Amino acid sequence: MDMNAMNSVTNGENGFISRLAELILSNPPAAFADIRGSEAYPDIEGSVVFYSEPQGVLVLTAVTGLPVPDEPCGNTIHAMHIHQGGSCSGNEEDPFADAGSHYNPNDCPHPQHAGDLPPIFANNGSAWNAVLLERFSVDEVIGKTVIIHSSYDDFTTQPSGNAGAKIACGVITTV
Repeated sequence: MDMNAMNSVTNGENGFISRLAELILSNPPAAFADIRGSEAYPDIEGSVVFYSEPQGVLVLTAVTGLPVPDEPCGNTIHAMHIHQGGSCSGNEEDPFADAGSHYNPNDCPHPQHAGDLPPIFANNGSAWNAVLLERFSVDEVIGKTVIIHSSYDDFTTQPSGNAGAKIACGVITTV
């Protein structure tokens, strides 16, 4: 990208990137999820924060302690979804069973659920992600859960993308 194009994105008519940076630096998020790993993944911790923005909801994710593969081409991509349940409790088979299924108020097929988020890409067990979405408002997801899965979302398999086990969870609360 040449400098003129970069300047138009950051400082142009809309100054979109500059506006988002100011939003993050000048305002607390509207909601927050404290992410914790299951018993099998106790090192996972992080946060997902939600900012209301005129063009949608800015979702920022920072997570550490994700599994590091033993082999060079092992999985470092993890699905992340908002689930409809309001608890990160579960049972022996599913540590976060009470998180329920994907948040899907419009009964859309996967990957068009309101709660379907982009995957996170781990780098030596850590991941950071930012995305702007129009799928939900912050108020709509308060009290729901964010789930990180053991594998990537194939964006095809119904109902949830064959994303593997739920390895981390956090309840979305107001700040």
